[in-house]
Amino acid sequence: MSALPNIPPFWSALAYWLACLLYVFMLPRRWGRARTACAAAALLAGLAAYMTLTANWQGWRFNIGMLGTAALNALTFFVLSRVTWRSAVYYCARAFILGGFTASLAWQLYALMVLPHFDTANIPSEAATMLPLYAAAYLAMYALERTHRTEMWELNLSSAACVLSVAIALADYILASISYMSIRTPFAGTTDADAFNVRTFAYLGGVAVLYACHLQNCETHARKELDALQNILQTQYANYRASEESVELINRKYHDLKHQIAVLRSEVASGKSLEYLDRVEQEIRAYEAENKTGNRVLDTILTSKSLHCQQNGIQLTCVADGAALNFMDVMDLSALFGNALDNAIEGVGVLPDAEQRLIHLAVARQKGFVSIRLENRCRDTLYIESGLPRTTKREKGLHGYGLKSIQATVEKYGGSVTVHAENGWFELRILIPVQQD
Repeated sequence: MSALPNIPPFWSALAYWLACLLYVFMLPRRWGRARTACAAAALLAGLAAYMTLTANWQGWRFNIGMLGTAALNALTFFVLSRVTWRSAVYYCARAFILGGFTASLAWQLYALMVLPHFDTANIPSEAATMLPLYAAAYLAMYALERTHRTEMWELNLSSAACVLSVAIALADYILASISYMSIRTPFAGTTDADAFNVRTFAYLGGVAVLYACHLQNCETHARKELDALQNILQTQYANYRASEESVELINRKYHDLKHQIAVLRSEVASGKSLEYLDRVEQEIRAYEAENKTGNRVLDTILTSKSLHCQQNGIQLTCVADGAALNFMDVMDLSALFGNALDNAIEGVGVLPDAEQRLIHLAVARQKGFVSIRLENRCRDTLYIESGLPRTTKREKGLHGYGLKSIQATVEKYGGSVTVHAENGWFELRILIPVQQD
């Protein structure tokens, strides 16, 4: 196969490296831009040097060399991204096939359309052809992938999905390389052009199959997330109904006891007895439904959460114009404030200093919008990623559904949600356009 020369190792290394970076920059990165750029450049140099050293390997040694190339691709994800080993292997398999396809297609076009006009291959003509083709291929793939970037951040890949991606990539690599191993197969070509065609189209098929599998994984993730959000909505509404009954019972008992104490006070003349009644009245006053915001649902939720905070040493303060929320559905209100307050209570509950367990809620009308601001103390090391606080839980796949439920509820009314963490304070801000009841 002398008419079409093999792909120079540098262009192969660059194709694999760019394919890895395509996914790295759509995943949570380990470092800032400067350190990431330096590490990426070092990885490119190492990959190019390795592929140059192994360029002349033949037969089984060639396949061992390509296995090393795949390992270096996986190392790129481990070094530059903060992903699990499953995600690193999964995206490495996709990047390996994408890089192989891009390098094969670009070099085939160069060898068949540009190289015949020169006596021999030269770097300027290679660069003028390969770089634009690489850019076009990866920009097209980025346009496809970016629509699922959110899922890429949150995708909790199983071992089965990881193994399947590796199996598809391995089978595709064998099919793409079969013409270079033996011509006595149904898929092999008899000329160098045939071999290039088999390799290019095999890699193209691998890219398509792996992308289809990725779409399926994203769809499965979205379905599970929708089910989880629906469960959260139902749970918060059930909690609201239970709290409503409990608060009503407490209020009735409180008013009954208050009248009974008033009767006893009129009948008791002893100063000691009056002091005892004063103490009893003070103790039960803590259970009076003091939250009167103008919205029955919000009153119930605040009363329930206030009782929980009192029992757990958390200080909850609230200034709310509940009447501004009367246009919202009961289930939406219970989900919105139930999740927001639960997240805040969980956030301050881990603080060792009881004096720092502070939560403040404000609800007000603001130029045609309802403004909701919830602030609570938090750990100083809290970071925000993709609109959500970075989790420290071991089960990361279950993280953030409370805030996702809040976002879904607010978007239903055309509003927006922003979160911010700084100086030991976490802030949730919500703006919802005021609508007619």
